[in-house]
Amino acid sequence: MKGTGVTLWAWRMALVAMVLMAGPGYAGNAKDDIYRSVKLFTDVVSIVRENYVGKVESNELIQGAINGMLQTLDPHSSLLTPEDFQEMRTDTRGEFGGIGVEITVRDNMLTVVTPIEGTPADQAGILPGDRIVKIDGKLTQEMSLADAVRAMRGPKGTTMTITILRGNQTVPKNISLTRKIIKIASVRARILEKGFGYVRIAQFQENTASDLKRSLSELFRKNQRSLDGLVLDLRNNPGGLLDEAVRVADVFLTKGLVVYTEGREPASRKQFFAQNDGLEPVCPVVVLINGGSASASEIVAGALQDHKRAVILGTTSFGKGSVQTILPLIDNYGLRLTTALYYTPLGRSIQARGIVPDIVTPSLRVHAETSPDFREADLERHLEAPAEKREPNSFSGDAAISDDYQLLQALNVLKSWRILRKTGETGAGFAS
Repeated sequence: MKGTGVTLWAWRMALVAMVLMAGPGYAGNAKDDIYRSVKLFTDVVSIVRENYVGKVESNELIQGAINGMLQTLDPHSSLLTPEDFQEMRTDTRGEFGGIGVEITVRDNMLTVVTPIEGTPADQAGILPGDRIVKIDGKLTQEMSLADAVRAMRGPKGTTMTITILRGNQTVPKNISLTRKIIKIASVRARILEKGFGYVRIAQFQENTASDLKRSLSELFRKNQRSLDGLVLDLRNNPGGLLDEAVRVADVFLTKGLVVYTEGREPASRKQFFAQNDGLEPVCPVVVLINGGSASASEIVAGALQDHKRAVILGTTSFGKGSVQTILPLIDNYGLRLTTALYYTPLGRSIQARGIVPDIVTPSLRVHAETSPDFREADLERHLEAPAEKREPNSFSGDAAISDDYQLLQALNVLKSWRILRKTGETGAGFAS
């Protein structure tokens, strides 16, 4: 980055200092190899600066070399500029100017994890799995993940164009988008039917667990302090803050391990437990996940699944099970480095595997069944039905539910739970 004041000599001294601080584990030939590699590196930088056809800045060469090194590790390790630090803080606050899409690198291509609900990307029909090959005409293969994020963010009202490939398509498609202020409502809740609640967590940011508790209290208040069942929707939730994911899982658990991490260093081996605060809802829970559910949302789904606290329904989640640690560097730079892997309470690794639902249910478009043209009620002198003495159990027909096959199936699971529980209470069953 231009203007940082970091000279080539300073970088060379920093590299040598890292070798000297490496300790006795690098004695002998290993230390000699590192010195030779540092010399090779600085020689190449010097030659490029003096002989390249165009003028280049030392800092740009150094940053390019560091980014190239980190890209050989995994898609989530990267150098953070001071601007990147600001972006991270913005993300956790849940408000920024952009198009509203979560991205990652998959098979060396910039790929959509999920569009954020109600944003320009969502309204334009961007889908999980879409590959972004260009941003405003510039090939994304030339960009780091952080550069791509910055390119898509910007002031409200400005326009941009992304070029995508979808599925097996070979002809790219240009999509023009107008940036908006993206305000991510972390938690939304509503009543599906009498006795059945719905909570959607869009991502895990500051105060998500607190917002969840308030939403649940409101749902219980609207249902005379009880619920027959709850749907927790984590579909297309790209993740976010680990601490908030643990607190969300804790809302539904009274005790036990929520998640643990394992890495090479002792500091990377951590365990996170649920606390019994007496506020946990006791109703049955169905958790919805899909291929856009990643990271923190997978931690929650995995914990509730392992503790048999919820039925997981949908499709296999994204599989982002690695931990990134932010390490400070000089001049307000930072290093985001993958240092550990997440494991569910029963020791399952999330990385590249994801959470497999208990009930695999694809996302389908629901078509309403048409009524027959001729029914009993059309017959002359038909008998009228007596007045209904109880509330019907049939689905209410809410379009917001009936258009969502996975949500409809989740509601059906909860209804079955209620019916079976009532069957047990009346002593009904099969003769033996």
